Amino acid sequence: MFAIECHEVCKTFQDGNWWSKQRKQFKAVDHVSFQVPKGEVFGLLGTNGSGKSTLIRMLSTLLLPDSGSVRIMGLDIEASAMEVRRLINRVAVDAAFFKKLSAWENLSYSARLYGIHPGQNRERIVGILTRLGLKEAKLHDSIEDMSRGMQQKVAIARALIAVPPVLLLDEPTTGLDPVSKREVRNFIREVRQDHATSILLTTHDMQEAEELCDRIAIMSEGRLVKVGSMEVLRAAAAKTHEEKQTLGLEEIFFRLTGKSIHEEGMTYVS
Repeated sequence: MFAIECHEVCKTFQDGNWWSKQRKQFKAVDHVSFQVPKGEVFGLLGTNGSGKSTLIRMLSTLLLPDSGSVRIMGLDIEASAMEVRRLINRVAVDAAFFKKLSAWENLSYSARLYGIHPGQNRERIVGILTRLGLKEAKLHDSIEDMSRGMQQKVAIARALIAVPPVLLLDEPTTGLDPVSKREVRNFIREVRQDHATSILLTTHDMQEAEELCDRIAIMSEGRLVKVGSMEVLRAAAAKTHEEKQTLGLEEIFFRLTGKSIHEEGMTYVS
């Protein structure tokens, strides 16, 4: 049994206003298939609009596929949605909070939802935030008064209060400074090693993908272009024997998709 299984998954959206006669359809996810073994960190790399976030929303049961199938720990996301939700947690770049409440209040509320005993809350919350580089003194600051980076750390802590079998990380380090990025990456490694958690990571960050992922799926225009370890990806993109040993992920992405990747979007190349 795999932690995550996608088979020929498709998702189409309508472009334009609902009342328009000229509405066009576009496929955000187009016949995507892959499997993630238990305990693997699987990276999903693509530009804005490539379908990464749509796919991760389907994995987290927030969207349903138009066709194909998605399974989490052997459970179909449509037939067993509630059971799937108990097995996953998701960190999104647009994480939602009770903004007027403090980080402590938000995290305590989440801990209660996960059934964690109130006596364990503080120790667990402080432990996670300390490892993420957020000082205990900041626990009682309201979320709305926190920086974007601090809010993202609280979002990551919330997802890890109850370590799930499957963790879905949708651009978890977006908005973080270099030091905070390093702290988050180290913590992701710890979670994987200590709990054998299966992790799907979407990112724009080439270094992050190379450092954390066992395998990487390159996604472009809703399709998977190539899936494999760095060795497999280098072999697919290399033009010489030397490049098979040295080619970086950015150049691999460039060659396999014909695009270069940027935080603000995509650039087509001839």
